[in-house]
Amino acid sequence: MQAVSGVRPAPVFQKIKEYVLDKIRCGEWKEGDLIPTEDALTKTFGVSRMTVNRALRELTAEQVVTRIQGAGTYVAHQKYQATLVEIKNIADEIRARGHRHSSELHLLERVRAKEMQAKDFMLKSGAELFHSLIVHFENEVAIQVEDRWVNGAVAPDYMAQDFARSTPNEYLMRVAPLQSVQFRIEAAMPTAEIVAMLRMPQLDPCLVLRRKTFSMGKVASIATMWHPSSRYQFSGEI
Repeated sequence: MQAVSGVRPAPVFQKIKEYVLDKIRCGEWKEGDLIPTEDALTKTFGVSRMTVNRALRELTAEQVVTRIQGAGTYVAHQKYQATLVEIKNIADEIRARGHRHSSELHLLERVRAKEMQAKDFMLKSGAELFHSLIVHFENEVAIQVEDRWVNGAVAPDYMAQDFARSTPNEYLMRVAPLQSVQFRIEAAMPTAEIVAMLRMPQLDPCLVLRRKTFSMGKVASIATMWHPSSRYQFSGEI
């Protein structure tokens, strides 16, 4: 069978990176575990040691693995990078105030990434994404609409989760340890759909947190979270 014109196969070093990432994602290799040596990977893939070395150097730069001279290569202990907004699970945040958290799932779908979405996730057009739309309540009062897109390659079981029992944040932090975050906060007027879900006055603005999270060198999730400005505020310490 002829190769499709214009489509180039992934470089071999990239395939080695994916192999290592897959072993970590599925839990076969855990934080602190020693992974196979360069010689072993060279034999497994039938490539030069230079190719394996490049894959491991890039994974080290992405903080996926840690290389210790004379000891080997280990799965890295994932660390948060400093941001002005701490990544918190909204359910824990509400419970810490002594209140009750509940949620309503409005949408859960499997989609193929369009061109702009694929660019945002650093994926090819048509890659699998998951999309959820959830309203979070504090003592029966709606305080957040969470509109989240998730990289299917990073969190393959996202569609099977029961989000009435746990939040997307809880699941993602378990399967895709946080590597870094990009975010911005702005004031914006909500759409009619957001107004209805938050059960708020039509003319009230929202505080909107737009957040992109990275895990193991990939974009894991892009979320937009809408909060009624009259019911919610952001706080933190520097």
